[in-house]
Amino acid sequence: MLLLADGGSTTCSWCLLNAANPVYFSTEGYNPYFWDTPAIAASLARGVPAAVRQAPISAIYYYGSGVLSPAKAEVVAGALRQVFPQARQVHVAEDLLAAARALLGHQPGFAAILGTGTNSCLYDGQRITQVVESLGYSLGDEGSGTSIGRILLRDYLRGRLPENLADEFKETYQLGEVSEVLDRLYNQTLPNRFLAGFARFAGQHYAEPYCQAVVGEAFDAFFAQIVTQYPDYQNYTFNCVGSISYHFREALAAAAARHGMAVGQMLETPIEALVRHHLAPNPE
Repeated sequence: MLLLADGGSTTCSWCLLNAANPVYFSTEGYNPYFWDTPAIAASLARGVPAAVRQAPISAIYYYGSGVLSPAKAEVVAGALRQVFPQARQVHVAEDLLAAARALLGHQPGFAAILGTGTNSCLYDGQRITQVVESLGYSLGDEGSGTSIGRILLRDYLRGRLPENLADEFKETYQLGEVSEVLDRLYNQTLPNRFLAGFARFAGQHYAEPYCQAVVGEAFDAFFAQIVTQYPDYQNYTFNCVGSISYHFREALAAAAARHGMAVGQMLETPIEALVRHHLAPNPE
């Protein structure tokens, strides 16, 4: 049996490929910049169904956010080996490769992720050939849930939200004083997930011109700062996975058009396309 995982910073989607029907489930997301091996193992022990943990898994293919070096890959791989000691092979790769395989298969092109964070690449049909670094939530991640949430939170704290939205934002999140918010951002765990949580507010109030402008600002920054840095980017279709790209797909398609890119596929999650990829002959 094969166990596949597509891990974002907030949620990880899994599929156990068995002889009968695939078994889909989800756990927390495990970005190794914010999680260590014991914490990931403990969360997996809680979140993975017992029947899956006990299944005769021969190989695990985990694609995850934050897996940008062998050391970060080992943070996740060590936890997987603890929870699934029966697996003879554990492969850990970046989530961007999962996105490219899901969106493009064996065809070359452009692929991106817009979820809690941002990532993008050019892909030659087998491997990633070029990446414009997203630089994480502190320096970049333009277009992501984190970036949308950052704009909303900043405008709320500075009194720039329209009055009706400010009242609703205050009632929804009960944030407290500015000092408490800054403490949550700078002294507590998972600040990227904290910021990205506010993006839901933009979706819930998207009929408001202010929220449309915030989302448009984030997507235009994504194209200006990242996508346009790829050579001949307008020769590729725009293909993207992730919760932000899927739920704001019309606004994202409009931003792509403003920057001269035709739109290809937009998927909420790559897991089902990954299943098809790994079931195909010679998947890698």
